Amino acid sequence: MQLYDSAFSPFARKVRMVLEHKGLPFEAVDGLLKSSHAALQAVNGRVEVPVLVDGDITVVNSADIVAYLEFRYPDNPVYPPGPAARVHARAWERTADTLIDAVFVNLSYWKLLDRHDAMPAGLMEKARADMGLVYAALERDLAGREFVCGALSIADIALFPHIASGRFMGVEFDKDAHPNLVRWFGAMRRLAICIDDQRRARDYIAAIETHDLERTRIFWRGDRIEWMLARGFHDWFFTEIAEGRVLWPGPSVPRG
Repeated sequence: MQLYDSAFSPFARKVRMVLEHKGLPFEAVDGLLKSSHAALQAVNGRVEVPVLVDGDITVVNSADIVAYLEFRYPDNPVYPPGPAARVHARAWERTADTLIDAVFVNLSYWKLLDRHDAMPAGLMEKARADMGLVYAALERDLAGREFVCGALSIADIALFPHIASGRFMGVEFDKDAHPNLVRWFGAMRRLAICIDDQRRARDYIAAIETHDLERTRIFWRGDRIEWMLARGFHDWFFTEIAEGRVLWPGPSVPRG
């Protein structure tokens, strides 16, 4: 198997951790390098990571890749066996992929990209408010449980890359208010797949200026746009478009 990924992408990190949890061998290609864009576009017209190529089957979108891996390689499952728990795990994966990703990635523009402007006034406060809702819900679901849905599942794996970035992004959970979350985070950080994920992410961020990445124009996608507009930052966003600092994904059309 070949995985187009990047230690910069929480979606790709999720898929890589699932592959490692299942013990599946794969070759990783950093799809976000400018030098890899042509190869990435050949397998995904949207030029997004992750993409999994497994023989003659190509799968795009992290949730679809996880579903494919679970179906084809059922050992060491990441979906809970019961229907209610499976629905709940997928709900948390979806929250990680939509709301939490939007908050953290939108904050990251002023942490990791070449920006010459200040973060819009109020953006950090809106991010902290939304993440407060997430942390409260996780604290509730982790009461009496080691992991979000009982046993380790896609919920935990999808959440971990984001939650691990909380301090760096300025939206860390409160250790006094969220003891269950503290316990969960400690357990996750001791897992081999999470240790390896954190090492890759740290090394990547530490050397980010040496990577051949696009760091002046922002690649926008649906949920990240929705969050910025819904939280009132449409003027800033439209200025970004007008001044040519926006990249758009290509059309999402299945390949034959």
